[in-house]
Amino acid sequence: MDVEAFITRWGSATISERSHYQTFISQLCALIGVTAPDQETVGDRGYCFERRVEFRFHDGGAHRGFIDCYRRGAFVLEAKQSQKRAPGGELDPQRHLALFNGRGRKPPKGDAGAIERLMLDAKRQAETYAKALDEWPPFIVVVDVGRSIHLWADFDRQGKGYVPFPDLARCRITMDDLRDPAVRERLRRVWDEPMSLDPASHVAAVTSDIAERLAWLVRSIRKRAPTDSSGCVDVVTRAA
Repeated sequence: MDVEAFITRWGSATISERSHYQTFISQLCALIGVTAPDQETVGDRGYCFERRVEFRFHDGGAHRGFIDCYRRGAFVLEAKQSQKRAPGGELDPQRHLALFNGRGRKPPKGDAGAIERLMLDAKRQAETYAKALDEWPPFIVVVDVGRSIHLWADFDRQGKGYVPFPDLARCRITMDDLRDPAVRERLRRVWDEPMSLDPASHVAAVTSDIAERLAWLVRSIRKRAPTDSSGCVDVVTRAA
């Protein structure tokens, strides 16, 4: 899908249309050049919509939940305006905004602080789902359908804390930001090569490259420098 068509399509979507988060995610996948969940058959539910998880209790009981979108080894994705959150539901925007602004008050439009807290609620929900899996994914993705995509990362994959990725200023990707090819490439790698975004892997690659260059330099110096009778490099420059 063309980026301008995508932005226009979802920027003008009604609240009802935004509840169809699966369509949004499928079209986002087409935009960034990755396979969508409904285009790939995975028998073990390694990449899918509505991935079921079980929460086990000490008394032997269990509670079932569903991840909006999941890709093993990559992310848990929660959509703030998914169909399963009908009015009055767990993350219903109007209910939460009203609570943030006091009893009996109507939620003001565009309350950035309230929206941000709502997205953090969705992030905590995603972390709860991640805890119920057999592995911690490197990314948590929260989608505010038609408005923004938020990224948090934990490359250690120990569940000790997901932090804004790549940093606090850029972890929120708006629809307009998708015009930037670098932003679309970042999302593609979240889907297909999540660990390649780990800053530590970049540092290791740079260190390895420097080591190789130094080794080449040493070999080059040894080949060009004169040697003494013992075969050692003679670093003493004699006056003519």
